[in-house]
Amino acid sequence: MTTLVLTHAASFGHLTPPGHPERPDRIRAIEEVLTGDRFRNLTRGEAPEGSLDSVALCHNEHYIGELRHLSPTDGLVYLDSDTSMSPGTWEAAMRGVGGAIAATEAVIAGDASNAFVATRPPGHHAETGRAMGFCLFDQAAIAARHAQRKHGIDRVAVVDFDVHHGNGTQDIFWADRSVMYCSTHQMPLFPGSGAISERGDHDTIVNAPLASGDGGAKFRSAFDNLILPRLEKFAPELLVISAGFDAHSRDPLANLNLSASDFGWVTRKLMDIADATAGGRIVSVLEGGYDLKGLQDSVAAHVAALMGA
Repeated sequence: MTTLVLTHAASFGHLTPPGHPERPDRIRAIEEVLTGDRFRNLTRGEAPEGSLDSVALCHNEHYIGELRHLSPTDGLVYLDSDTSMSPGTWEAAMRGVGGAIAATEAVIAGDASNAFVATRPPGHHAETGRAMGFCLFDQAAIAARHAQRKHGIDRVAVVDFDVHHGNGTQDIFWADRSVMYCSTHQMPLFPGSGAISERGDHDTIVNAPLASGDGGAKFRSAFDNLILPRLEKFAPELLVISAGFDAHSRDPLANLNLSASDFGWVTRKLMDIADATAGGRIVSVLEGGYDLKGLQDSVAAHVAALMGA
Protein backbone atom coordinates (compact mmCIF):
# COMPACT_ATOMS: atom_id res chain seq x y z
CA MET A 1 0.00 0.00 0.00
CA THR A 2 1.48 3.32 -1.13
CA THR A 3 0.65 6.36 0.99
CA LEU A 4 1.53 9.80 -0.34
CA VAL A 5 2.22 12.69 2.04
CA LEU A 6 2.28 16.22 0.61
CA THR A 7 3.63 19.22 2.50
CA HIS A 8 5.13 22.58 1.53
CA ALA A 9 7.38 25.14 3.20
CA ALA A 10 4.81 27.83 2.36
CA SER A 11 2.84 26.54 5.35
CA PHE A 12 5.44 28.21 7.57
CA GLY A 13 4.88 31.55 5.81
CA HIS A 14 1.29 31.85 7.00
CA LEU A 15 1.80 33.80 10.22
CA THR A 16 -0.75 34.32 12.96
CA PRO A 17 -0.68 36.59 16.04
CA PRO A 18 1.50 35.59 19.02
CA GLY A 19 -0.25 32.97 21.10
CA HIS A 20 -2.62 31.96 18.31
CA PRO A 21 -3.25 28.18 18.38
CA GLU A 22 -3.11 27.81 14.57
CA ARG A 23 0.62 28.35 14.19
CA PRO A 24 3.52 27.16 12.01
CA ASP A 25 4.77 24.86 14.79
CA ARG A 26 1.87 22.53 13.95
CA ILE A 27 3.50 21.61 10.63
CA ARG A 28 6.94 21.34 12.22
CA ALA A 29 5.50 18.86 14.74
CA ILE A 30 3.93 16.78 11.97
CA GLU A 31 7.08 16.75 9.86
CA GLU A 32 9.11 15.71 12.91
CA VAL A 33 6.91 12.74 13.80
CA LEU A 34 6.74 11.53 10.19
CA THR A 35 10.55 11.27 10.05
CA GLY A 36 10.30 8.23 12.34
CA ASP A 37 11.59 4.91 11.05
CA ARG A 38 8.13 3.38 10.71
CA PHE A 39 7.29 6.06 8.13
CA ARG A 40 10.31 5.44 5.92
CA ASN A 41 8.13 3.89 3.19
CA LEU A 42 5.95 6.94 2.73
CA THR A 43 6.01 8.58 -0.68
CA ARG A 44 6.66 12.27 -0.10
CA GLY A 45 6.11 15.30 -2.24
CA GLU A 46 5.59 19.05 -2.25
CA ALA A 47 2.14 20.51 -2.59
CA PRO A 48 1.97 22.48 -5.85
CA GLU A 49 0.27 25.85 -6.05
CA GLY A 50 -3.41 25.53 -6.80
CA SER A 51 -5.28 27.43 -9.49
CA LEU A 52 -7.99 30.05 -9.08
CA ASP A 53 -10.22 27.82 -11.21
CA SER A 54 -9.86 25.10 -8.58
CA VAL A 55 -10.76 27.50 -5.77
CA ALA A 56 -13.79 28.64 -7.80
CA LEU A 57 -15.17 25.10 -7.71
CA CYS A 58 -16.39 25.87 -4.18
CA HIS A 59 -15.97 29.62 -3.57
CA ASN A 60 -17.48 32.58 -5.40
CA GLU A 61 -15.41 34.93 -7.51
CA HIS A 62 -16.19 38.01 -5.41
CA TYR A 63 -14.85 36.31 -2.28
CA ILE A 64 -11.70 35.06 -4.04
CA GLY A 65 -11.03 38.52 -5.45
CA GLU A 66 -11.62 40.16 -2.09
CA LEU A 67 -9.10 37.87 -0.38
CA ARG A 68 -6.48 38.58 -3.04
CA HIS A 69 -7.09 42.30 -2.60
CA LEU A 70 -6.80 42.08 1.19
CA SER A 71 -3.60 40.02 1.14
CA PRO A 72 -1.04 42.25 2.91
CA THR A 73 2.55 43.04 1.95
CA ASP A 74 3.46 43.40 5.63
CA GLY A 75 1.83 42.89 8.99
CA LEU A 76 -1.51 41.16 9.54
CA VAL A 77 -4.97 41.79 8.10
CA TYR A 78 -7.86 40.48 10.20
CA LEU A 79 -10.78 38.89 8.34
CA ASP A 80 -12.59 38.31 11.64
CA SER A 81 -11.57 38.19 15.29
CA ASP A 82 -9.54 34.98 14.94
CA THR A 83 -8.85 34.66 11.18
CA SER A 84 -6.07 36.72 9.67
CA MET A 85 -3.75 36.97 6.67
CA SER A 86 -0.02 37.67 6.63
CA PRO A 87 2.14 38.26 3.53
CA GLY A 88 2.67 34.51 3.20
CA THR A 89 -0.92 33.45 3.74
CA TRP A 90 -2.12 33.60 0.13
CA GLU A 91 0.59 31.22 -1.11
CA ALA A 92 0.07 28.91 1.86
CA ALA A 93 -3.66 28.71 1.16
CA MET A 94 -3.10 28.14 -2.55
CA ARG A 95 -0.58 25.39 -1.79
CA GLY A 96 -3.21 23.77 0.42
CA VAL A 97 -5.65 23.80 -2.50
CA GLY A 98 -2.95 22.54 -4.88
CA GLY A 99 -1.96 19.80 -2.46
CA ALA A 100 -5.54 18.57 -2.15
CA ILE A 101 -5.90 18.54 -5.95
CA ALA A 102 -2.54 16.79 -6.47
CA ALA A 103 -3.39 14.17 -3.86
CA THR A 104 -6.72 13.53 -5.55
CA GLU A 105 -5.03 13.17 -8.92
CA ALA A 106 -2.45 10.72 -7.54
CA VAL A 107 -5.07 8.56 -5.87
CA ILE A 108 -7.41 8.49 -8.86
CA ALA A 109 -4.52 7.68 -11.21
CA GLY A 110 -3.45 4.82 -8.97
CA ASP A 111 -0.04 6.37 -8.28
CA ALA A 112 -0.89 6.22 -4.56
CA SER A 113 -3.36 4.09 -2.64
CA ASN A 114 -4.24 7.05 -0.43
CA ALA A 115 -2.81 10.42 0.55
CA PHE A 116 -2.44 12.84 3.46
CA VAL A 117 -2.02 16.57 2.80
CA ALA A 118 -0.29 18.29 5.73
CA THR A 119 -0.64 22.01 4.97
CA ARG A 120 -2.15 25.02 6.72
CA PRO A 121 -4.33 27.07 7.11
CA PRO A 122 -7.17 24.57 7.58
CA GLY A 123 -10.31 24.80 5.47
CA HIS A 124 -13.56 23.26 6.68
CA HIS A 125 -15.05 26.44 8.20
CA ALA A 126 -14.65 28.46 4.97
CA GLU A 127 -18.06 28.97 3.42
CA THR A 128 -18.76 29.75 -0.23
CA GLY A 129 -18.18 33.44 0.35
CA ARG A 130 -16.79 33.83 3.87
CA ALA A 131 -13.57 33.10 5.75
CA MET A 132 -13.91 32.07 9.38
CA GLY A 133 -12.47 29.84 12.07
CA PHE A 134 -8.85 30.15 10.85
CA CYS A 135 -9.98 28.94 7.37
CA LEU A 136 -9.81 30.60 3.93
CA PHE A 137 -10.48 27.90 1.31
CA ASP A 138 -12.18 24.55 1.90
CA GLN A 139 -9.58 22.13 0.54
CA ALA A 140 -11.59 18.99 1.30
CA ALA A 141 -14.62 20.31 -0.57
CA ILE A 142 -12.46 21.45 -3.47
CA ALA A 143 -10.87 17.99 -3.72
CA ALA A 144 -14.31 16.37 -3.81
CA ARG A 145 -15.63 18.72 -6.47
CA HIS A 146 -12.45 18.41 -8.57
CA ALA A 147 -12.82 14.62 -8.61
CA GLN A 148 -16.37 14.99 -9.87
CA ARG A 149 -15.77 17.68 -12.47
CA LYS A 150 -12.52 16.35 -13.94
CA HIS A 151 -12.93 12.61 -13.52
CA GLY A 152 -16.68 12.12 -13.61
CA ILE A 153 -16.90 10.51 -10.19
CA ASP A 154 -20.57 10.36 -9.26
CA ARG A 155 -20.54 10.02 -5.47
CA VAL A 156 -17.98 11.47 -3.07
CA ALA A 157 -18.12 11.35 0.73
CA VAL A 158 -16.41 13.93 2.94
CA VAL A 159 -15.93 12.64 6.48
CA ASP A 160 -14.92 15.17 9.14
CA PHE A 161 -13.75 14.13 12.61
CA ASP A 162 -12.41 17.55 13.65
CA VAL A 163 -13.77 18.58 17.05
CA HIS A 164 -15.44 21.61 15.43
CA HIS A 165 -18.27 21.19 12.95
CA GLY A 166 -17.32 21.85 9.34
CA ASN A 167 -19.97 24.45 8.61
CA GLY A 168 -18.22 25.46 5.40
CA THR A 169 -18.29 21.97 3.89
CA GLN A 170 -21.91 21.56 4.97
CA ASP A 171 -22.78 24.91 3.40
CA ILE A 172 -21.10 24.02 0.11
CA PHE A 173 -22.81 20.63 -0.26
CA TRP A 174 -26.15 21.29 1.49
CA ALA A 175 -28.18 21.02 -1.73
CA ASP A 176 -25.98 18.44 -3.49
CA ARG A 177 -27.26 14.85 -3.61
CA SER A 178 -23.92 13.63 -5.07
CA VAL A 179 -21.77 14.45 -2.02
CA MET A 180 -22.36 13.05 1.45
CA TYR A 181 -20.93 15.08 4.34
CA CYS A 182 -20.53 13.27 7.68
CA SER A 183 -19.25 14.89 10.87
CA THR A 184 -18.53 14.09 14.49
CA HIS A 185 -17.89 17.18 16.61
CA GLN A 186 -18.38 18.61 20.08
CA MET A 187 -21.64 20.51 20.55
CA PRO A 188 -22.26 23.14 21.72
CA LEU A 189 -18.99 24.62 20.45
CA PHE A 190 -17.81 26.94 17.68
CA PRO A 191 -19.24 27.49 15.07
CA GLY A 192 -22.63 26.54 16.53
CA SER A 193 -23.85 24.40 13.63
CA GLY A 194 -23.98 20.62 13.31
CA ALA A 195 -27.20 19.53 14.98
CA ILE A 196 -28.37 16.04 14.10
CA SER A 197 -31.48 17.63 12.55
CA GLU A 198 -29.33 19.39 9.91
CA ARG A 199 -29.66 16.85 7.08
CA GLY A 200 -29.39 18.84 3.82
CA ASP A 201 -31.87 19.07 0.95
CA HIS A 202 -31.32 15.43 -0.03
CA ASP A 203 -30.59 13.81 3.35
CA THR A 204 -26.88 13.65 2.52
CA ILE A 205 -25.71 15.59 5.60
CA VAL A 206 -25.01 13.28 8.54
CA ASN A 207 -24.17 15.05 11.80
CA ALA A 208 -23.29 13.07 14.93
CA PRO A 209 -22.67 15.66 17.68
CA LEU A 210 -20.85 14.64 20.84
CA ALA A 211 -21.08 16.22 24.29
CA SER A 212 -18.30 17.83 26.29
CA GLY A 213 -16.41 15.10 28.12
CA ASP A 214 -17.28 12.32 25.68
CA GLY A 215 -14.41 9.99 24.87
CA GLY A 216 -13.47 7.20 22.54
CA ALA A 217 -16.45 4.95 23.32
CA LYS A 218 -19.02 7.61 22.35
CA PHE A 219 -16.96 8.61 19.30
CA ARG A 220 -16.73 5.02 18.07
CA SER A 221 -20.41 4.46 18.73
CA ALA A 222 -21.31 7.52 16.65
CA PHE A 223 -19.41 6.05 13.72
CA ASP A 224 -20.59 2.46 14.19
CA ASN A 225 -24.26 3.32 14.67
CA LEU A 226 -24.80 6.38 12.49
CA ILE A 227 -22.03 7.40 10.12
CA LEU A 228 -20.63 4.09 8.82
CA PRO A 229 -24.06 2.60 7.95
CA ARG A 230 -24.96 5.76 6.04
CA LEU A 231 -21.64 5.69 4.19
CA GLU A 232 -22.11 2.03 3.27
CA LYS A 233 -25.54 2.78 1.83
CA PHE A 234 -24.26 5.83 -0.07
CA ALA A 235 -21.36 3.79 -1.54
CA PRO A 236 -18.91 6.62 -2.29
CA GLU A 237 -16.48 6.26 -5.18
CA LEU A 238 -13.95 8.52 -3.41
CA LEU A 239 -13.62 9.31 0.27
CA VAL A 240 -12.16 12.63 1.46
CA ILE A 241 -11.26 13.04 5.13
CA SER A 242 -11.23 16.37 6.94
CA ALA A 243 -8.62 15.17 9.39
CA GLY A 244 -8.78 17.40 12.45
CA PHE A 245 -7.11 16.10 15.59
CA ASP A 246 -8.41 18.63 18.12
CA ALA A 247 -10.78 16.08 19.65
CA HIS A 248 -7.67 14.67 21.35
CA SER A 249 -7.84 14.88 25.14
CA ARG A 250 -4.81 17.20 25.28
CA ASP A 251 -6.24 19.83 22.93
CA PRO A 252 -6.79 23.30 24.45
CA LEU A 253 -9.74 24.37 22.27
CA ALA A 254 -12.31 21.72 23.18
CA ASN A 255 -13.29 19.08 25.73
CA LEU A 256 -13.52 15.70 24.04
CA ASN A 257 -11.30 12.93 25.34
CA LEU A 258 -10.13 11.01 22.29
CA SER A 259 -6.78 9.25 22.18
CA ALA A 260 -4.47 8.69 19.24
CA SER A 261 -5.77 5.12 19.01
CA ASP A 262 -9.26 6.45 18.29
CA PHE A 263 -7.96 8.25 15.22
CA GLY A 264 -6.22 5.10 14.08
CA TRP A 265 -9.42 3.13 14.59
CA VAL A 266 -11.63 5.52 12.62
CA THR A 267 -9.09 5.69 9.81
CA ARG A 268 -9.17 1.90 9.44
CA LYS A 269 -12.97 1.90 9.49
CA LEU A 270 -13.07 4.50 6.71
CA MET A 271 -10.51 2.48 4.77
CA ASP A 272 -12.88 -0.50 4.95
CA ILE A 273 -15.62 1.62 3.37
CA ALA A 274 -13.23 2.90 0.71
CA ASP A 275 -12.04 -0.64 -0.03
CA ALA A 276 -15.61 -1.82 -0.49
CA THR A 277 -16.92 0.94 -2.76
CA ALA A 278 -14.11 3.28 -3.88
CA GLY A 279 -11.21 1.03 -4.82
CA GLY A 280 -9.53 2.10 -1.59
CA ARG A 281 -9.28 5.71 -2.71
CA ILE A 282 -8.89 8.13 0.22
CA VAL A 283 -7.61 11.71 0.28
CA SER A 284 -7.05 13.11 3.77
CA VAL A 285 -6.43 16.81 4.43
CA LEU A 286 -5.28 18.35 7.70
CA GLU A 287 -7.74 20.49 9.64
CA GLY A 288 -7.31 21.26 13.36
CA GLY A 289 -5.19 19.93 16.21
CA TYR A 290 -3.51 22.48 18.44
CA ASP A 291 -1.64 20.62 21.17
CA LEU A 292 1.62 19.66 19.49
CA LYS A 293 2.11 16.36 21.33
CA GLY A 294 -1.50 15.34 20.82
CA LEU A 295 -1.23 16.34 17.16
CA GLN A 296 1.94 14.31 16.65
CA ASP A 297 0.53 11.18 18.26
CA SER A 298 -2.75 11.47 16.36
CA VAL A 299 -1.19 12.12 12.97
CA ALA A 300 1.17 9.19 13.52
CA ALA A 301 -1.79 6.89 14.24
CA HIS A 302 -3.74 8.23 11.24
CA VAL A 303 -0.88 7.93 8.74
CA ALA A 304 0.23 4.54 10.07
CA ALA A 305 -3.31 3.28 9.51
CA LEU A 306 -3.34 4.71 5.97
CA MET A 307 -0.10 2.80 5.35
CA GLY A 308 -1.82 -0.42 6.40
CA ALA A 309 -0.21 -0.77 9.81
